[in-house]
Amino acid sequence: MVKKKVLFIAMGGTIASEITEDGLQPELTPQALLDKVPAIESLAIVDSIELTSLDSTNITPEHWVLAAKTVEENYDAYDGFVISHGTDTMAYTAAGLSYLIQNSHKPIVLTGAQNPINYENTDSKVNLFDAFICATTETLAGVFLVFNGELILGTRARKTKTKNYRAFSSINYPVIATIQEGHIIQYIDTPKVGAPTFHHTMNENVGLLKMIPAMDHDVLEFLLKKKDAVVIESFGVGGMPSYHDNIFHRLILEYANQGKIVVMTTQVQEEGSDIGVYSVGKSLKHRKNVLEAYDMTTECVLAKLMWILSVTNDEEEIETLFYTPVAKDIIRIQYKNV
Repeated sequence: MVKKKVLFIAMGGTIASEITEDGLQPELTPQALLDKVPAIESLAIVDSIELTSLDSTNITPEHWVLAAKTVEENYDAYDGFVISHGTDTMAYTAAGLSYLIQNSHKPIVLTGAQNPINYENTDSKVNLFDAFICATTETLAGVFLVFNGELILGTRARKTKTKNYRAFSSINYPVIATIQEGHIIQYIDTPKVGAPTFHHTMNENVGLLKMIPAMDHDVLEFLLKKKDAVVIESFGVGGMPSYHDNIFHRLILEYANQGKIVVMTTQVQEEGSDIGVYSVGKSLKHRKNVLEAYDMTTECVLAKLMWILSVTNDEEEIETLFYTPVAKDIIRIQYKNV
């Protein structure tokens, strides 16, 4: 059996970290990581690139674009791609790559670890080996995150634990597969649909506001003035407080009418938004430039807006693209017309 060819793209993170006087810092080269898991040689012929060596707290959309460009430049030469990454912003990068690389016919798999690979007790080796299993699986196509034996769509991943090995969850969507004792058990098909397309820019001028009780409206107004789009994480199924003479609602509609994009979502992790249920949200539903996230993760909403706003400034096209599913990022679009 001919071995698959996989490109290993290292970006730093805990998996590659060593103890320093200043705390854990990424120090290990991609080859040093591979040397710690010799069983990978039985799976694939591997080449490696060190793209960055950063704590993922320092990863920005600029790095997403760089990673996507690296995949694009090497796309025809490899059967799959593994990206090692810090866990803290890995879900953002997975979401970002899902928009920068659409309709990939090959698996692009992100992974990392809660403990460095040189620790005696570490999840690094299993996660890295599992990622290569997934990257050499012919029935997988698209961007994924693999962690603790679970394969999650890049558009559905979220870090939900800070220390536990089961650090990531699949939000509002089932896991695609599990990996057990070196074998992948795939539950959901990821069909190869359309031609792969690569995008090269992200509009980073997108803001996020998490509502708290008694928040000052000046915070929202500042973001609406400064940003091209603002995502508002409100309470429950969605809506905005009506205190202070309903100023939150008035500000949203005022700036939306000026061309700013506002996306309403929820702080609640599971089940998504439905802002038309209560009066505090219904006045915002179906208003110009006011969109709703429904079952999308906040990480995905932010990344999707950055991609869309780099593609177009047309308000109708922005809405159409936002509600058009990409890599199963939004399912509950039927609620859009309720």
